[in-house]
Amino acid sequence: MPTNRGKRAIKWSSLYVILGICLASCDQATSTLPIYGHREPVERNVDGKTVIDTIYQTIPDFNFINQDSATLTQAFFDDKIYVANFFFTHCPSICPTMQRNMLKIYQEYKGDDRIAFLSHSIDFKYDQPHILKAYATKLGVDNDQWQFVNGSKADIYGISEKYLVYTAEDTNAPGGYDHQGYLVLIDKDRRIRGAYDGTDDEQVSKLQADLKILLKEQNPGS
Repeated sequence: MPTNRGKRAIKWSSLYVILGICLASCDQATSTLPIYGHREPVERNVDGKTVIDTIYQTIPDFNFINQDSATLTQAFFDDKIYVANFFFTHCPSICPTMQRNMLKIYQEYKGDDRIAFLSHSIDFKYDQPHILKAYATKLGVDNDQWQFVNGSKADIYGISEKYLVYTAEDTNAPGGYDHQGYLVLIDKDRRIRGAYDGTDDEQVSKLQADLKILLKEQNPGS
C-alpha cells in the first residue's frame, strides 16, 4: 500500500508528463501560456465538416464560506484571472512562506479588478470565518480581492483534486495536515495555466512573469 507521499508522487506523475509535453510545444515568445490538466478531443460539425475541438479540465462550480461569514461561489471570479492555493492558519511548515509570497503578488495588483486571490483552508474543523478573518487581517489583506474560505472536508479536499493539488488529513504531518504549497494560476475560463512552488522565490518570480503574460492574453485591449 503506497504511503501518503507515495500516493502524492503517483497522483502527480501523469501531470508531469502533460506538463512536459505542453512546455516542449509552447514558446514564451508566442506570449501565451500552456493549458494544464486533463483534456479530451471532441468532434463537432461545422458547415458540413468535422472539426476536432479540445475540452480542457476546468475548476467546477463551488460554494464555500469566506472570512466574512458570507457565501462565496465561482461567480465572484467571473471575468477574472485568479491565483489559488491551499493552507491552514496554524500551519507550522510551508504556509507562512507561501502566504507571504502570495501577499507580494496581492500587493502588486491590489485594486486591480482583473485579478483575484483565493486561499482554501484544509482545516475544516478549526478555521472558522472569524479565524480566517483574523488571519487575513494580520497578513495585511484589507479588501475582498483576496478571499479565504472553508467548507466541509469533502468539498475542500474534493476541489483540491481539481486544482491538481494534494491535500490530506495526516496526524504524522506538521499541524496534522499534509498538503502541497502550489500557487495555481487560473484563467477567465477556469482553466489551469500554471502551478508554482509558493515557497521558492524563483518559482514565485515565474508566476509573476506568467501572470503578466496571461493578463495580456486575456485582456488584449488593456
